[in-house]
Amino acid sequence: MSTPADSRPIPPEKPLPMDCCDSGCARCVLDIYEDELEHYQTALAAWEARQHDPDE
Repeated sequence: MSTPADSRPIPPEKPLPMDCCDSGCARCVLDIYEDELEHYQTALAAWEARQHDPDE
């Protein structure tokens, strides 16, 4: 089980279609979301590994 000190990671909030201005920004909100999503997935996998009971 998770403890308050090791709580499940929270996924990033997906931007709405209107959040992107389609002007070719160097760091588009969609790029930032993809980076945050990758970080979340890595953190979630690590968290899930810590939740595994080695006696199972």
